[in-house]
Amino acid sequence: MRMGRREFLEGSSKLVSAGVLAAGAGAGAAASAGSAAEAQTPKRKYRLIATEEAFAIPEQVDEFRKIASIAYTNPDLDMWRNFLNPVPNAPPLVRRLLDLEGERIQIMDEAGVDMHLLSLTSPGVQMFDKDTAASLATLANDRLAEVVKKHPTRFAGLASFAPQDPARAAKEIDRAMNQLKLNGLIVNSHTNGEYLDDRKYWPIFEAATASNAAIYIHPRNMPDPCSFMTHADVNLAGAIWGFQMETGLHAMRLIVAGVFDQFPSQKIILGHMGEGLPYWLYRIDYMYKQFTHGHGKLKKLPSEYVKDNFVITTSGMNDHKVLKYCCEALGADNVIYAIDYPYQESVESANFMNSAPLPEEDMEKITHGTSEKLFHISPA
Repeated sequence: MRMGRREFLEGSSKLVSAGVLAAGAGAGAAASAGSAAEAQTPKRKYRLIATEEAFAIPEQVDEFRKIASIAYTNPDLDMWRNFLNPVPNAPPLVRRLLDLEGERIQIMDEAGVDMHLLSLTSPGVQMFDKDTAASLATLANDRLAEVVKKHPTRFAGLASFAPQDPARAAKEIDRAMNQLKLNGLIVNSHTNGEYLDDRKYWPIFEAATASNAAIYIHPRNMPDPCSFMTHADVNLAGAIWGFQMETGLHAMRLIVAGVFDQFPSQKIILGHMGEGLPYWLYRIDYMYKQFTHGHGKLKKLPSEYVKDNFVITTSGMNDHKVLKYCCEALGADNVIYAIDYPYQESVESANFMNSAPLPEEDMEKITHGTSEKLFHISPA
């Protein structure tokens, strides 16, 4: 039975049965209010708009539960099997994904976080058949728009779409941005092993640019099980290593395929301090020139697209040294704040951001200024 929007908005956290308290494969030490790692509640210094904050709807979780019973091994399914069958004392991830108006807002208040930019949790709708995926994306966007309307100062939202059907995806992007008035788009990287550089997906970019919608490319596991990672004593799939490999690859494919020559205004958001790209800019440019003998088809060097078309977030990377480097490499205009709730600690993240050793002007951009412009969020 499908849950009505009203019931979902009035208390979705109550819908989770005792057997569906999630744990975090790949989540590490996930969010736990009051944990020792969070230290003291931060003193509010800036307007904090957190831009990679996951949620789920019950129907999505039900579909994951169905496919998790399938016998074959897949890293995304393994991740959700662990979410749905947690080990003792694991963080309640599924409960927190489903909750929007209860514990989530309480944790935001404790951390001094003003707003969550919500997005449907990975791998979104991209593991399902195209009809199920399109239906779930529409339903999730309707629910998201309603909760944003109800709490306009606490929530903004990134719309989901089903890349499995690019034409329907383009229509849903137009509806979500221009009718529902959502704030941007979320895609969980590859879809059935295919990436958005494939020209059959370019209607998605056409719809996104027409609506001035930034696209957040969120990680998921590699399309291949990657035995060289998953058979190690410590599983390297997921957030520990595999996510950044996969999503950084997606970003590079978009660049070298000429997507940004065709869609020069398109903005792409990468989490986790850029999924490794900021550290490789010199070598990427050098090798691009070497392999093309200085006559590549791109209009610019790869690093220039990174600086012109990408914005990176701090999600899950609470390290001042890395933050400082990324601001120097890309410019503070291209870095924005994120927590990665509920997979990371909110208070720890807010403490990290509020105490960052950066100029005041840069801090205002990173904490809220750039996000307001990029995602069409009204200034406080």
